[in-house]
Amino acid sequence: MKGKIILTLALFSSLSFCGEQFSMSDADRALYEEMKENNPADIMLADGEELFEDIGGEKALAKFLGVSEDDLPSYIAGFPRYVKKIGLVVGLDQVLQAMMYDKGKKPFKLKSKKMFNMVAYVKSIANDEKINIDVNADPYIKAMYKLGKKVFMTKRGGRGLSCNSCHSPSVVGLVLRTQKLPDLGSNGAKSAATWPAYRMTKSSLRTFQRRFQGCMKNALLKVIPIGSKQMVALEVYLTEQAKGSKIEIPGLKR
Repeated sequence: MKGKIILTLALFSSLSFCGEQFSMSDADRALYEEMKENNPADIMLADGEELFEDIGGEKALAKFLGVSEDDLPSYIAGFPRYVKKIGLVVGLDQVLQAMMYDKGKKPFKLKSKKMFNMVAYVKSIANDEKINIDVNADPYIKAMYKLGKKVFMTKRGGRGLSCNSCHSPSVVGLVLRTQKLPDLGSNGAKSAATWPAYRMTKSSLRTFQRRFQGCMKNALLKVIPIGSKQMVALEVYLTEQAKGSKIEIPGLKR
């Protein structure tokens, strides 16, 4: 127990209020501003569009989900959600896997670049829509929301940390490893509306769940697999926190 306390204190001793010495350099800040106008992920979304059209595009997705094409952007803004055809609460990436299977194609792995590109393009169809996830829509998503909150709040690993340890109101805005800790756990948090996003430090497009994995790895926690029940539940919980935020894909993150 004493060792866990020491490790936890060591982590939080590296947190500081946003000072010039801890924030991005002027060069990094200038690059970030430039990339907001010319996001490298735009090229990746173009690739994702081609991959999506290869399985039928918006018409096929609307048919798979049982909605009209006109309603598709708003429907996408409600994911993750229970999809009757799959029988589970799933993210958009899992819907795309199911569509590929139906088309007789080998589904992309959830952690693959092709899937990241395709799901980013599909979510961008909902750009300017507001997140409208309904965690009371059915008993399936109610249960997933409850599980997601548990995953977010549960302390685990050698440091005894939870997601909430770095994203509770008491530490939001502090800086860890040159980045401000974002608000993920209270209503109005915007993060879910801006993922998938291009990460400058990784020079690649990443999904929300992939970002969760990076946090877990950095905190020395056992990494939960993308697409697992726990990971989808965590996305449900955090997407609920962003309800009402305007979708802006691709996002841009340091």
